[in-house]
Amino acid sequence: MTTIERPQIISEAFGDPANPPLLLIMGAMASMLWWPEALCRKLADAGLFVIRYDNRDTGRSAKYPPGEPPYTFDDMADDAMRVLDDHGVGKAHVVGMSMGGMIAQLVALKHPSRVTSLTVISSSPLGIDTAHLPQTSDAYAKHSAEGAKVDWSDRGQVIDFMIKDTRAIASIAHPFDEARMRAFVEQDYDRSGGLLSATNHFMVKGGDDWNGRLRDLAAPLLVIHGTADPIFPVEHGEALAEAVAGATILRIEGGGHELPPDDWTVMTDAIVTHTRANQGGKAGLDERGPSR
Repeated sequence: MTTIERPQIISEAFGDPANPPLLLIMGAMASMLWWPEALCRKLADAGLFVIRYDNRDTGRSAKYPPGEPPYTFDDMADDAMRVLDDHGVGKAHVVGMSMGGMIAQLVALKHPSRVTSLTVISSSPLGIDTAHLPQTSDAYAKHSAEGAKVDWSDRGQVIDFMIKDTRAIASIAHPFDEARMRAFVEQDYDRSGGLLSATNHFMVKGGDDWNGRLRDLAAPLLVIHGTADPIFPVEHGEALAEAVAGATILRIEGGGHELPPDDWTVMTDAIVTHTRANQGGKAGLDERGPSR
């Protein structure tokens, strides 16, 4: 008999479990705290059952030796399904940001029966050649290269670098609140027990079986993208919307690669409108999982 050990994936939920489920998938090196609790509660107050979770190698979920991630993007997509199972959810609206947006696309392709609708924020199309699109800004590429000099086991160095990072990807339409961001990064670092293993995310591979398959995406798609995103310029969001029939795009003017509180209202309104327009069935049979 072969025993398959499943990694621990930590999640939490907000709102009434009887409401339509909304699963949030965060990006590289980012725990579920990067979906701010106040934002989750705002979505829950709008009538959604909101679930966020720590990807592998972040937060309190399973950690692996740095430089040796024994998992793939396909595994991370399957993790999302396990989170739904843990909450007794059969089918959910799925929202992914950055790398989480690519995982969300993979989830929708690999597990179409479990995705009611899809929202992708600040990401890039999965399995499409994007070499012709504008690439990461020179300024951000220069900043990112500095990460190679950081001792990721040193709390002070990591936090200082992360503050520079959050400033580098911030909206140009709103002031950067360094004090608030420093307090948040410190909280995330301490809760996660450090960020060294999170660097594994930049070495994860997989998902290649789905190259060229975006045309098969069945879930109604909403793309949200900042016009000043330095990591994935807005053309990446536009390419994703163009690749999927019926997709819509919301451009956040001056928006960076983040979720600034000043933009929460317009973003949550768009997500809630998208979920309501694509509810597709009754809770209970279509969206709730087996009785637990």
